[in-house]
Amino acid sequence: MILTEDLGLLDDLLRLCAAAGAQPEVHHRVPERRASWTDPPLVLVGDDVAARCRGVARRPGILLVGRGQDDPEAWRRAVELGAEGVLRLPEAEGTLVDRLADAAEGVDRPALTVGVIGGRGGAGASTLACGLALAAARAGHRTLLVDGDPLGGGLDVLLGCERTEGRRWPDFAASKGRLASSALEESLPSVRGVRMLSWGRDDSTPVPPEAVRSVLAAARRRGGAVVVDLSRMVDPSAAEAMSQLDLGLLVVSGELRAVAAAQRMASVINPVVRDLRAVVRGPYAAGLDEQWVADALRLPLVGELPHDPGVMADQDTGLPPGAEPQGLLGRFCSAFWGRVLTSGSAV
Repeated sequence: MILTEDLGLLDDLLRLCAAAGAQPEVHHRVPERRASWTDPPLVLVGDDVAARCRGVARRPGILLVGRGQDDPEAWRRAVELGAEGVLRLPEAEGTLVDRLADAAEGVDRPALTVGVIGGRGGAGASTLACGLALAAARAGHRTLLVDGDPLGGGLDVLLGCERTEGRRWPDFAASKGRLASSALEESLPSVRGVRMLSWGRDDSTPVPPEAVRSVLAAARRRGGAVVVDLSRMVDPSAAEAMSQLDLGLLVVSGELRAVAAAQRMASVINPVVRDLRAVVRGPYAAGLDEQWVADALRLPLVGELPHDPGVMADQDTGLPPGAEPQGLLGRFCSAFWGRVLTSGSAV
């Protein structure tokens, strides 16, 4: 909703709403119907009418908007109104378009974004990423699985959707700025309740960091869970993906050479991933267990990834890893989300 009598400010706000894909309701004074004030996800109050809004019902999502230079009294009026902030145009146009687009898309809590990376090749990171995505979808969460490794074998093959119609990474290579999250979601292949962003069979098109940033930001705005299978080659695009994570899982085998390789990997990605933790899988060398490995890496332990012989058998019949909820991998992944998504944070 827009509330202003300043026709110049109104023209600016309508232009920005159009850019964000938002359809505003316009009032020149506080509406008499309470629902007209309380229901809109975002209310833009012009400087010119702020003084007349004293005493209105407090609600979230109010922004005080004006044009030109900062007004020393603007923050006082914002506090009286209960506004979340003060925006001055044209300097704050980008910020305001983002807020309007969030409101138009119904953005609530951003997706919990979990990245999985192998301490060395063959550690089982892709298998765990697939299992986590399928478990999140089974639990009823909007789920996106992202293949972050252009040199890998293709998560779409592992998930069984390599021939499913939809967009792949090369289609987003020129993306910059804000992508519509609903359009992103609807454009991707879907299998077993999971949306999948993969590389397809043609990996010749590089995807720059700006495109990775746009795509993952759009994915996060849809809420639920985003699982990224990360590349072990930490180039600028991979580093951008890592910077978007809420939680990183380093998959480590329980033997000394694997731990040494994982230590080197951890030293590279620790500065980029804000919360890196260890997932350890057996069998173990003599004297080692999952806690010993996590302690050697100086990382918190998420848990022991069980050896699940059923995974290979399932793949022979066309089932992706973790598709069987009662299998060892399925139960591990469900327990992980039970701890994480129920609390709304990476704990």
